[in-house]
Amino acid sequence: MSQRIIQQQQQEQKQQQRLTQQQMQVVRLVEMPLAEFEDSVRMELDDNPALETSTDPADMADGSDYGDSADYGDSQEDDAVSSEREDREDALEMALAGIGRDDEMPAVFGNTAYQAADNEEMVFGNTTSFYDKLKEQMGELELTDQEQLIMEYLIGSLDGDGYLRKSLDSISDELYIRQYTDISEETIERVLEKLQTFDPAGIGARTLQECLLLQIARKEAEGNDKAALLRCVVADHYQEFIKKHWHKIQDALHLSDAQLESLQAEVRKLNPKPGAALGEAMGRNLQQITPDFIVDTADDGTVTFSLNRGQVPELTVSPSFADMVDTYKNNREGMSRQEKEALLYAKQKVERAQGFIEAIRQRRHTLYITMKAIIDWQRRYFQEGDEAELKPMILKDIADKTGLDISTISRVSNMKYAQTRWGTFPLRHFFSDGMVNQDGEELSTRKVKVALRELIGKEDKKKPMSDEVLTARLKADGYPVARRTVAKYREQMGIPVARLRKG
Repeated sequence: MSQRIIQQQQQEQKQQQRLTQQQMQVVRLVEMPLAEFEDSVRMELDDNPALETSTDPADMADGSDYGDSADYGDSQEDDAVSSEREDREDALEMALAGIGRDDEMPAVFGNTAYQAADNEEMVFGNTTSFYDKLKEQMGELELTDQEQLIMEYLIGSLDGDGYLRKSLDSISDELYIRQYTDISEETIERVLEKLQTFDPAGIGARTLQECLLLQIARKEAEGNDKAALLRCVVADHYQEFIKKHWHKIQDALHLSDAQLESLQAEVRKLNPKPGAALGEAMGRNLQQITPDFIVDTADDGTVTFSLNRGQVPELTVSPSFADMVDTYKNNREGMSRQEKEALLYAKQKVERAQGFIEAIRQRRHTLYITMKAIIDWQRRYFQEGDEAELKPMILKDIADKTGLDISTISRVSNMKYAQTRWGTFPLRHFFSDGMVNQDGEELSTRKVKVALRELIGKEDKKKPMSDEVLTARLKADGYPVARRTVAKYREQMGIPVARLRKG
């Protein structure tokens, strides 16, 4: 049987959208957090002799055309913001961090480095964050392109204490929405396990218990002879541990007073905030976060905000280069080859400088209208500071409100922070999915979590409620959620099942 190879030509018409070089530059600048943006501006100033810092006072004024600040109210308040850092730890972490303040129990966490981190006033400036240190460790692994994408997203999703507060299914959804990549929870879990091997031990934990167990596992690998006992306490007697019921632990494990004291000394070496610990290990300033937005809420409810300019100067095109281009343009006749090359060089540098200045203007405008839309949407939260007031808000909501593309809103909200009266938060903190209650009211998932936490907090500790009972109680209160959703939210908040909550 003979085979023939037939070659055919087929004409197909496709419509493709290609970004110009200028648009790509705007996209890159929009995505950068402030510290990285400052570095980019410095590099451009070094590379392009046609780009200079402006000395014109008019250029340095705050009231530039992109709108650097905004008012939300009748009164005109000063935009200066006094930062208030409030302790927003969950119940379990609060309990553990508070060990040692109870007169009935001896101090457990003697190393107060992580506590000092909360009490210090936040310093803003061009500093290296602990996220950068984690990315350096990521460079030591052999990762596929997909694993690298996931790892970078996980690192960017860690909070200031080094915890991953998001569920893996939420991260899977976000990767699909923001990166157009469909990645399973199992794949994300495998990459997370690699992240949890980074220093310091405990980084990437989803709950306080997991954080401590990761640290204990590191001790076991190092041959610490007390690690097994530590694991027994944290894994099997966690409720007694966080409640500081050391006498119950002592009785259950048949420990002498000396053994109990030695155990507590080992506990003091654990750190419930590994992110803050990394900042301490590298120098206190390394863990600082530079906010991209400064939001202030006055006592009368007026909300104002401004973009943090950081160390970015106003830029202008070098007059000498601009004059050179004009001179050559007006004297083209009789120009030598060398003069034409000089004209081309100067023209390219001037156009590049103009393009960079315009890209910065567009970056500021994009950040401004995005933050304005977020504040408009979440006004009650910025006034009250209560997470239950966070309304359901997704990327599309802000895209529709601003007229920007969803991918642009995603870039703005990624790796950027807003300093508010209630603390400093990543922008994605203000986004959440929603549900509709029996009255047709749209509720944020955070509001459901708050209601769930309150129910568990008020339950009879001798007869804690099962997930089925919690589901029924929530439904009666106007939150129609499924039992598996209740279990998921409970796990995300680090709350154990009913049998482990029995006091």
